[in-house]
Amino acid sequence: MSLRKYLTSRVFFVQILIALAIIVVLGYLFMHWLTFTTDHGHEITVPDLRKLTEEQVEEKLNELDLDYVLLDSVDYRSDFPQFSVVKQDPTPGTKVKVGRKIYIKINTSGFSSVRIPDLVNKTYREAVPTLKALGLEEGEITYVPNLGKDMVLEMRFKGRNLKAGDRVLKSSKIDLVLGDGKMSYEETSAADTLATPIEEIPVDEQ
Repeated sequence: MSLRKYLTSRVFFVQILIALAIIVVLGYLFMHWLTFTTDHGHEITVPDLRKLTEEQVEEKLNELDLDYVLLDSVDYRSDFPQFSVVKQDPTPGTKVKVGRKIYIKINTSGFSSVRIPDLVNKTYREAVPTLKALGLEEGEITYVPNLGKDMVLEMRFKGRNLKAGDRVLKSSKIDLVLGDGKMSYEETSAADTLATPIEEIPVDEQ
């Protein structure tokens, strides 16, 4: 039989149909196997773990066949209970497979302390970013007569003066005393002169 007659014969078309049927069956079996191995359609919604303790997290995730990994603690946040979850990944509402690990970060027990930097003679625009970088907040601003406008003259916390190196808790509000720039140079010199004690001049013995 010639190739032309074979390609137009009934036997050839039957073999084509059998081959197509085999491909369809194999494709179906492969997709069914893939669905089974990847648990397609059996996804779990990640719960909201925020403000839960680590023990509560473990109990809740065990019920859902999920696991967790404690990454680290974060700086204390007053809007979350102590030792509770502050952050989680994946986020609440995300669809995950059975056995997926949820990464969590825990709130610390309280604010940590930081050392007060030396802000005296710094400008207000320099002082505020420095405070915020350390986790401190800007408190009450008071102006007093001084030649340096917006120059930091004193740092205060709850009414007491601070000096560089003193420790306060993070998120504390630091009050700043600034110069108003209204005192002239002559007035400043006069004030310094009055503030300087007069040395006693020894009297020659006669």
